[in-house]
Amino acid sequence: MRGKYVLITGANSGMGLAATVEMARRGATVIMACRSRQRGEEALAEAKRRSGSEQIYLMLCDLGSFVSIRAFAEEFKAAYPVLDVLMNNAGVVTVRRELTADGYERDLGVNHLGHFLLTNLLLDNLKAAEQGRIVVVASGAYKIGKLYLDDHTLSRGFNPGKAYARSKLANILFTRELAARLQGTSVTVNCLHPGAVGTSIGVNRETGFGRSVLKLLSHVFLTPEQGADTAIYLATAPELGSVSGQYYYRRKIQELAPRARNEEEAARLWKWSLEQSGLD
Repeated sequence: MRGKYVLITGANSGMGLAATVEMARRGATVIMACRSRQRGEEALAEAKRRSGSEQIYLMLCDLGSFVSIRAFAEEFKAAYPVLDVLMNNAGVVTVRRELTADGYERDLGVNHLGHFLLTNLLLDNLKAAEQGRIVVVASGAYKIGKLYLDDHTLSRGFNPGKAYARSKLANILFTRELAARLQGTSVTVNCLHPGAVGTSIGVNRETGFGRSVLKLLSHVFLTPEQGADTAIYLATAPELGSVSGQYYYRRKIQELAPRARNEEEAARLWKWSLEQSGLD
């Protein structure tokens, strides 16, 4: 990965931090996209220490704000005209219904819409690479997901599982639709289920709610390094240079449930996402 540029969202903890360290160890220049400056700077120092690399940089981006994403993209493009790997790793799980700055239920707004906008804004940078790769961290939770595009705030019948599963189904439909649209280019896009990883994704950083449960279950979870393995494989393996639109688990292609193979739903989600993010 020497000489290549890698952008990782949600890079300040968990799988994102593990992927940052490993990519830097392999010689890549890594840009950590984080929402919090304090947590980002702490993670940056840790990533440099663990990797032994100084080629790691912090940039601030709130995936729950279209304004923040657009400002980030402009700043990124000015600094890095080429992007070899975009790892859409950041993810949230909300216990109570919350809305983003733009008025979307937070799981869908961050996990899908934020990454949808960011990816589209950086496509030219990815196309400028010798072989650009987009890696989307999805989840097996998609199997119980439905889009509910007529109720994007989930004002009716919200629960954490419903919100998260919807956002992960959206991740996979986005991956497949984008792969179809990128045919004939040098850019590929694949997604993955990382497994049950012990990260802080369900912990409220303000109140600490969920931390005791995470500690109690830590022995049954994969480590962040184990969870990041397939994402790193998709970002780096030479044999995947022409593979696109696939869903992986433990470095193997997995057959998707029918709801994630629905081309009409993927096209409908794409159109809706364009309209909502202002790209239409």
